[in-house]
Parts: sequence; C-alpha cells; structure tokens
Amino acid sequence: MKAVKTIWDFFQNEVLGMGWLNRLISAMLNACGLDTAGRIGGSIQFFIYDTIKIMTLLGVLILIISYIQSYFPPERTKKILGGYHGIWANITAALLGTVTPFCSCSSIPLFIGFTSAGLPLGVTFSFLISSPMVDLGSLLLLMSIFGWKVAVLYVILGLVIAVAGGTLIEKLHLEHQVEDYIRSGSAIEVLQEELHFKDRIKYAWEQVAATAKKVAPYVFAGVGIGAVIHNWIPEDFIVKTLGEHNPLGVVLAALAGVPMYADIFGTIPIAEALLAKGALLGVVLSFMMGVTTLSLPSMIMLRKAVKPKLLGIFTAICTVGIIVVGYFFNAVQYLII
Repeated sequence: MKAVKTIWDFFQNEVLGMGWLNRLISAMLNACGLDTAGRIGGSIQFFIYDTIKIMTLLGVLILIISYIQSYFPPERTKKILGGYHGIWANITAALLGTVTPFCSCSSIPLFIGFTSAGLPLGVTFSFLISSPMVDLGSLLLLMSIFGWKVAVLYVILGLVIAVAGGTLIEKLHLEHQVEDYIRSGSAIEVLQEELHFKDRIKYAWEQVAATAKKVAPYVFAGVGIGAVIHNWIPEDFIVKTLGEHNPLGVVLAALAGVPMYADIFGTIPIAEALLAKGALLGVVLSFMMGVTTLSLPSMIMLRKAVKPKLLGIFTAICTVGIIVVGYFFNAVQYLII
C-alpha cells in the first residue's frame, strides 16, 4: 500500500500538479534576479506556472474528451436519452452531460434542441445542470489541485444536483413554462455518418484549438485574479471573510459567482489561491459551481428559451444544491484533505 501511495502522490503532484514545472519556473525567475518569495516575484511565478499548467492540462483533456464526444453527436444522444424513462433517464442525461460542452452557454443550444425534439423537460434540465458543472475535465483538474477524494466527491455531488434538480422539475409539470417556439419546434433528423479513427482525431484537435481559443481569456483572467489573491490580499482578510468563522461564507461565494462568466478552467486558479489563503473548501467549491452553472450570461440565454417562473425554479434548485454541497464540504474538509 505504501508503494501505491508513493506512486499516486507522484502522479498527483508531479504529473497532474506539475510540481517540477513550478520549481523550474521559480529557479529561472530567481536566476533572473526576481525574488519569488516576494509579492511581485511570487505573482509572476504563480501566473506563469498556473497558465502553463492549466492550458497544458486543458489541451490534453479536451483532446481525450472530444474524442469520446465524437461518439455522442446530438442526434445519437437524443436517441440514447429517448430509450430511458423515469429516474434512469435523468441519470443518463446527467452522465451524458459530462462528455459535452464545457460551459453553460454552450450547453443551452443542446438543451433547446433536446427540448424541441420532445424529450421530457426534467431530463433535459438534468443534462443542462450536469454539462457545465461536472465534465470529465473537471475531475482531473480538481484532482491536480485538491486531490482525488475532493475531485470524486465534487463530481458525484454535482451529478446528484443534476439528477435531483431534473427530477423535481419533471414532477412540477412545467412544460408550459417553455417558450412556445421551442415547444412547437421539432428537431431535424441528421444522419450521422460513421467516423473513422482519423476523422475522430481530427475532430478532437479542432475542438482543442476552438476551445482553447475560447477559454484562454478566462484562464488568463482567472490566473491573474488568483495571483493577486495569492500574493497581495492579506490572509487574515480571506480567513475572516471566507473562513470557518463566517457561517455565511458558502452563501456569499455561491452568489459571488453568479455575475461572472467562466468555465471550470478559469475558476481553478482562483479556487487554488483562495484555499491557500485559508478559505474553507466548501466555500471555494461553491464559488466554482456558482460561476460554471449560474453565470449571468447563461441565465440571459436560458431566458430566451424558458419563461421567468421556470428560470426562477431552475436557479433556486441549483443555488440550494450548491449551498448544501458547500456546507457538506466544509463539514468533511479535514477528513478528505
């Protein structure tokens, strides 16, 4: 068991966490006369290291996930979901959401297509919640920062929110709250030709380039904010605001994420810096879930598809779920880190 733990620690710290890269950048900056123990040098080190690490992991993860995703085009996904009923349909939708677009704004067009195709509303909402919150990329990225226990729990609880939220919306019979043009529409049947290995690899590389180009500004912004938090904001302030002495820290973090627009790749460096400064784990993860699931731009897009009542119920379900998950992580933080 000790040997297995040693191998795993090496994989987590040196492969996923790229600790070797952090040490290399520190040595290079120190050789150039920058003190990485100081604020300026430390900020530059944080920015360079996290940017390279996240963009490298991003490229590898998107390549793998996009290859998997090539087997699940919208039409095939619709057929898969159509073969299940009840809670199993919600579970399947939530799981399929893990291999689809990385942000909520990209998931909404698929949600509209599935709803127009006549899939149950609760099933499509399970997909909509899961897709930005718990994609497969988040598992490895979270693992590189927080460890495998946190990563696995995050994904499992995110799927629970997706399944529970979709099931509740289904039970409320809110189909009339979908905009008429979507309810009266129909999905266009598109024949999906069988792709060969080279075609799937080409598609995956195209997704790497397109996604990296789209998320790069948010990664740079997130790393920049993380560098400021990590090196310039006093630790006492973070602990007082988001630490264990503020019982409303989870609520504040979840609400703070709503006006922002980013995906999990952009929130990782902010979360990493907050945790290092003394913020509680549940607070950090609530912030990440709030940004990826309830960002203001995605809510504006979703309002074009559903009426205010349904939008409000969706927002309330996600917010309550995120806050509950946040307090759960706060309670078990010292058992899993």
